[in-house]
Amino acid sequence: MEQRLANTWKMTLNEKKFIETALLSELRIDGRGPFDYRNVTIQFGSEDGSSEVQLGQTRIMGFVTSQLVQPYRDRPNEGSLAIFTEFSPMADPSFETGRPGEFAVELGRIVDRGLRESRAVDTESLCVVAGKWVWSVRIDLHILDNGGNLVDAANIAALAALLTFRRPECTLGGEDGQEVIIHSPEVREPLPLIVHHLPIAVTFAFIGSESTVVIDPSHFEEAVMGGKLTATLNTNGDVCAIQKAGGEGVIQSVIMQCLRIASVKAADITGKIKKAVELYNTARALKKIKRHPDTVDVSKAASKAVSSISQEMEKPKIKIEDRNINQSDDMEIEIQSSKKDGSGDNKPNTSIGGPSNWDPYSTGVNVDELKASLASKAAVVTPNEKMDIVPPVKPTLTSVDQSIRDADPAPSSYEESGIEKQTKQSKTLEDAVKPKHKRKKKKNSSNTEAKVSAI
Repeated sequence: MEQRLANTWKMTLNEKKFIETALLSELRIDGRGPFDYRNVTIQFGSEDGSSEVQLGQTRIMGFVTSQLVQPYRDRPNEGSLAIFTEFSPMADPSFETGRPGEFAVELGRIVDRGLRESRAVDTESLCVVAGKWVWSVRIDLHILDNGGNLVDAANIAALAALLTFRRPECTLGGEDGQEVIIHSPEVREPLPLIVHHLPIAVTFAFIGSESTVVIDPSHFEEAVMGGKLTATLNTNGDVCAIQKAGGEGVIQSVIMQCLRIASVKAADITGKIKKAVELYNTARALKKIKRHPDTVDVSKAASKAVSSISQEMEKPKIKIEDRNINQSDDMEIEIQSSKKDGSGDNKPNTSIGGPSNWDPYSTGVNVDELKASLASKAAVVTPNEKMDIVPPVKPTLTSVDQSIRDADPAPSSYEESGIEKQTKQSKTLEDAVKPKHKRKKKKNSSNTEAKVSAI
């Protein structure tokens, strides 16, 4: 005890007066206002149920573990929740290893009262076999650095660890069905704890003869304060617990003011805890995703699958396009052949109203005319229809051309090729009439026969 008191840090009278006079002007030595809370940082470890909270210069680490135990006789269907604190000399020279001091016991009781008395954790869900086996949850709080207001930081660390903790799933088996089988995380997914609400502890300090109220006292302010009040509330405004320490008396109006301020701060801290836990759960879910082995290239396999699917989808399109191209080619060939026939013999177009001359989507198309035009396109031209076709007008020959033809009765190769082309074309009334040069040959032959007979 003497060694502990020797290591206790003490402030001088000038430092105490400076802090008290500064608070009269609503100023604090760290630059905050009387009701300003320090920044809260929440981090999680690699394992479930571990957290680290930093509140200003105060740092506390929390761990949650569980084990199967026998329940209490008065509560056979409920599990248990216990909180243990560890004060290390590394955090503060006044802390020593061994038996916990009064402040360590007080810290554990305040956090335990806020969690257990408010029924924040569902202890009935921790029961495995009524009267035989229940889960006992243990919270260990390690003080890493004492920068003031250990109660609030320890409470946040305990809540963050409870929200990320997952107990192993167990079932009943055996011959009698009463044997408890605990499954490993690889076999079955661990189960999280059921937390109904988050009780947040907010501490106020009363400093000076006028009992100036400040929130979240620092290490220097705790050495000067005459008393403190810790209120534990949730976001619904329910008061879970109140702890008053110190000899300074507090009037009722001041307590109500502290509770109103604590309700606002509790909602703010709850939002930070939930946001940090959500980020942790997201990162934990991503780690569980099963990855393919390195020998299998997932990107290449996916690209091949996509390419094969796209090729199969393009095949019917290609077939449809080929059919359209063949149909269009056939239509173009028929149109070209009809044009050739008309240009050579100046015949009128018999395929009036064909696919190239009408638009089925136009508003002025008559259905009967359309059917008639398609029927005329598909029908075969009969000889009677050929007789109705007007023969082309043959150009007249001049006297010079007639004399040249008389001189050279043999037709030229050009004329022969023209005659062959005409014969290859469709026959008309012109084919029934003999050409003039043939008739002249007959006259010449008759004249020669007459001369021979005269001789």
